[in-house]
Amino acid sequence: MTCYRGRRLRRTETLRRMVRETTLNVHDLIYPMFVMSGDGVREPIPSMPGQYRWSVDLLVEECRRLVDVGIPAVLLFGIPEVKDPVGSEASAAHGSVQQACAALKRALPDLCVITDVCLCEYTSHGHCGILTPQGEVHNDLTLQRLAEVALSHAQAGADIIAPSDMMDARIAALRAALDDADFCQTPIMSYAAKYASAFYGPFRDAAGSAPQFGDRRGYQMDPSNRREALREIAADIAEGADFIMVKPGLAYLDILRDAREMVDVPLVSYNVSGEYSMVKAAAQQGWLDERRVVMEILTGFKRAGADLILTYHAPEVASWLNG
Repeated sequence: MTCYRGRRLRRTETLRRMVRETTLNVHDLIYPMFVMSGDGVREPIPSMPGQYRWSVDLLVEECRRLVDVGIPAVLLFGIPEVKDPVGSEASAAHGSVQQACAALKRALPDLCVITDVCLCEYTSHGHCGILTPQGEVHNDLTLQRLAEVALSHAQAGADIIAPSDMMDARIAALRAALDDADFCQTPIMSYAAKYASAFYGPFRDAAGSAPQFGDRRGYQMDPSNRREALREIAADIAEGADFIMVKPGLAYLDILRDAREMVDVPLVSYNVSGEYSMVKAAAQQGWLDERRVVMEILTGFKRAGADLILTYHAPEVASWLNG
């Protein structure tokens, strides 16, 4: 029988592990979480099995468990008590994200707290910015509001600011606002290549952020475009972005690979809500081996070039990696 090198090096688990080219580590993971007002609230999200809306007190306790299993960072999305046309609560000192930042930095100073900066969860119309009388998102007025939101997060203790709005020149506006307020050490993680994707459905259910009219294709990227993503990434880096994100993950591995070949800043892939929920639904039916599928997906992100992965699977993955 002829023996070939490929087969020889795949023969045992030890050999496979020794020659493995891509590895996934718990330190690669960022866990997205939804935070709301109140006390003792752990509200299940039906479209995202295993995910919850947390009040600040229980969020802190859950984050203690994340730190214990080695997860280094969380990304916070706020659920407001009141919505209005300008998303006033997004920048309020009493807002859920601001209160969560302060509480987490008191209780868990080594946990990296990242905050999503956008208005869609907070506006009564569900769009990511301030609207003109004609119902269009006004780019420059929105930049002013986003700067106020980012500054409120930094003042509350956020370690990283992550704008997801997809307004033009937003990175420059946020960088200037943070620098002018003596937060020049606060990095910006830009949702640079954020596509107008159908994979966001469960998130919009969780955050209550679906547009009340129209859609977001006027400011999020067309899923058919590849070169445009590289232009957006280059522009955000030129404006001062410290991290670059590609969102969603699975359908955009080519964009992730292109970005890795073009830039040398840390690259983040977002394993979004729809990707999470599809795996959960199939696993609940017994159609997929959840652990193997999740690990294969996340390894694919790493192989394509991601340094960090935002995933709702993070606690499970940490337990698998640590076990």
